[in-house]
Amino acid sequence: MTTQAHENTAPTTMRRPRETSARLIYQLKRNPLMLVGLIIVTLVGLAVVFAGWIAPYAPNQIDLAHRLAPPSLSHFFGTDEVGRDIFSRVLFGGRQSIGVGLFVATCASLAGAVIGCLSGIIGGWVDTLIMRAMDVVLSVPSLVLIMALAAALGPSLFNAMLAITLVRIPFYVRLARGQTLSIREMAYVKAAQTFGATRRHLLSWHVIRNAISPIIVQATLDIGGAILLAAALGFIGLGAQQPTAEWGAMVATGRNYLLDQWWYTLAPGCAILITALACNLVGDGVRDIMDPRSRAQ
Repeated sequence: MTTQAHENTAPTTMRRPRETSARLIYQLKRNPLMLVGLIIVTLVGLAVVFAGWIAPYAPNQIDLAHRLAPPSLSHFFGTDEVGRDIFSRVLFGGRQSIGVGLFVATCASLAGAVIGCLSGIIGGWVDTLIMRAMDVVLSVPSLVLIMALAAALGPSLFNAMLAITLVRIPFYVRLARGQTLSIREMAYVKAAQTFGATRRHLLSWHVIRNAISPIIVQATLDIGGAILLAAALGFIGLGAQQPTAEWGAMVATGRNYLLDQWWYTLAPGCAILITALACNLVGDGVRDIMDPRSRAQ
């Protein structure tokens, strides 16, 4: 009897990874744009991670003899106003820009999910106080508030990340609270309350686990937006400062030479466009996979 049960269980256990892989391949075939975005994100991520081995020059290596040189075999994307290799700076600048996107999406989603779930579970005056505070933040245009916070904190890459994260938290709070209000009315949650489950137990075992899917989708979509916001702050001088390589700051400096040295702005600008677009394609694909209602439409 035991041997027969083992024989029936083993193939099922082995089939699960295969079924998961087959389902993932099926979803990718249904959504070729997500596959394209995933390939681009993977290539950009590998290029950024291994920038130290790929880049032919150090990002801050100055060569005044070859300043503003056009693209060539020696400098694939040309050089800037002090002779630094733009290709190398784009690779190393990706660490800053993509790092901002990952930092903002991770920190804002975690903080917003916890606050929103707590607000929905506790309810009462605590819920009212939290949501009115979130409404105040959401009443101000996001970009204006981000610029104000970044200027108040001081121009630096870390302060830019912090400003973007603080402004993005209310979006996750509202999303998590809405999911919590829906989940806490479910029959299994009511049953858990009847048997004496604490709020901590309800939050960790029932609410967060069932509300995590839309939060993950929103975080995936926010990575591209955070990259664009970081580039915007760098463009106006509130992000990364010289000589740090960052895509938005490179575009801001390159606009002074746009008419004659077009390659200066083109390289970091295309890097921003391609990376943000790829992240949005992946985010849309993740939403289609994790949200059954979007697949049905």
